[in-house]
Amino acid sequence: MRPGYLKLLFRLFRRSVIALFAAWATAGSAAESSSSRPEAAMTWPDDAALEAQGARIGAVAIIVRPIFDPDSPDERKFLFRLADRLHVDTRKSVIEAQLLFRSGDAFSRRVLDETERNLRELRFINEPEIVIVGYRDGLVDLAVIAHDVWTTNPGISFGRAGGKNSTGLQLEELSLLGLGKKLAFEYEDNVDRSSYRIEWHDPNVGGSRWLDTVELTDSDDGESQILVLERPFYSLDSRWSTGLTFDHDDSIQGVYRLGHRVSEYGRDARVVDVRYGRSQGLRNHWAHRWIAGLRHDETRFSQAPDDPGSAVPPDDRRLNYPYLRIESIQDDFETTQNLDQISRTEDLDFGARYAIEIGWSATAFGADRNAAILQAQASRGFRLGDGQSLFLASELKGRIDDGSATDVLFSTSLRYYRQTSPRSTFFAFFSGDQGHELDPDHELMLGGDNGLRGYPLRYQTGSGRALLTVEQRFYTHYSLWKLANIGGAIFIDAGETWGESAFGPTQGLGVLKDVGFGLRLGNTRTGLANVVHLDIAFPLDGDPSINKVQFLVKTKASF
Repeated sequence: MRPGYLKLLFRLFRRSVIALFAAWATAGSAAESSSSRPEAAMTWPDDAALEAQGARIGAVAIIVRPIFDPDSPDERKFLFRLADRLHVDTRKSVIEAQLLFRSGDAFSRRVLDETERNLRELRFINEPEIVIVGYRDGLVDLAVIAHDVWTTNPGISFGRAGGKNSTGLQLEELSLLGLGKKLAFEYEDNVDRSSYRIEWHDPNVGGSRWLDTVELTDSDDGESQILVLERPFYSLDSRWSTGLTFDHDDSIQGVYRLGHRVSEYGRDARVVDVRYGRSQGLRNHWAHRWIAGLRHDETRFSQAPDDPGSAVPPDDRRLNYPYLRIESIQDDFETTQNLDQISRTEDLDFGARYAIEIGWSATAFGADRNAAILQAQASRGFRLGDGQSLFLASELKGRIDDGSATDVLFSTSLRYYRQTSPRSTFFAFFSGDQGHELDPDHELMLGGDNGLRGYPLRYQTGSGRALLTVEQRFYTHYSLWKLANIGGAIFIDAGETWGESAFGPTQGLGVLKDVGFGLRLGNTRTGLANVVHLDIAFPLDGDPSINKVQFLVKTKASF
């Protein structure tokens, strides 16, 4: 497609979007403005003055509100009242265990804001906030307010992407007995395998800063186990962390060409990681950390018993190495709404982040080779003014085996937002990956399951990949029975892969493009999934065998 044609298509896309949805967005904005109420006058000094006066935190009240507001006429329906009665309220001790402050600590708005960010990470509560409720004799009284959500999921799930369906049965509780601990049993049937899974996650073991995760999966092609026990850097001012991770996956991996499984091989991967980290905490808006650890990373390959293509399995890998990781994180956050969520508070990280990790694998440690292991990451956000923001991220990882660069992958991504009205946002996303001498099991894929919505899953493969997505997003003031906020999107995707694969040549089709539209349902009363995607996409390129209309159903963490 010529550049001029692309430019014209882009202009027509923007104009049609604005014309179709201007009235909708304007109506939503007017409704919001008419329902807004001025805040009550403050009867105590502002945050800066309290900090300058050396104020300290006095009483801390924790308030857990029900799923549905009994004072709202729209939320006093029988089913809503029944849900509140059946739901086990989150215990105040669970919220208290997440707080970064205690009575007697120096008052700090930064610490309160970081606590709110941490609370927003918890799936079993919604829209937490920390407010000042009193000030006397140098003491600031606070209220920590959290809204419960429905956390039990006994049901059936369905998804569709890239022309393939996935189904599942779940019995899941995100806050067992109101303790904030997750226990889940699940059966899933997808294009790769059928599997049974049990998962346990505790974000505050015994009310401490420790967390643990146990996940066991039994599949028709293998099994997997994940165990994590960790005391993380739970805040920017944390001084130490330690952890243990065990991750084992034994399964059959497919080799795809044009969305068809042409071959497969057995892969048995095992990673064991033990680590310890130190930091001086937050200094001049920066947190610098170092983490030292030992890692065992072994992958064994085998011939799949029912391989239709008789692929030659890759060579085994066994890497054992100590490593040192250095991280720097800048404290620069903002909150907003209607970017990646619908009418929910979102945290934007504008701060710079840098990390570099280096390890040395040696036969003396039981490895099968001498190799330097390298990894580097960087990201930053930019405020562009006029409701615009830009977020960049890059990563470089790979090995140096006997003086040669191996399994090297450079990845970069760009996310651009422009809020065109209080209830609409223009969004653009670009990601690019370039590999060099990639290990065979690390070939790059692109299709309906990872961004190119108009095409079959794993449609294109190679050692390089690029994807561009342009969306006009809309966030209405309507909800589905007070359970989900309604939004929509019109989108264009364009992507391409290139380069050869260790499993044989790939068929290059150039830049593939699709257009489409979709409905978004943002959950407000449950912690089971943030946004449900219902998309219809139309491929503009590709081989004649693909369907001209693709239907996609997914649940994602964002819009």
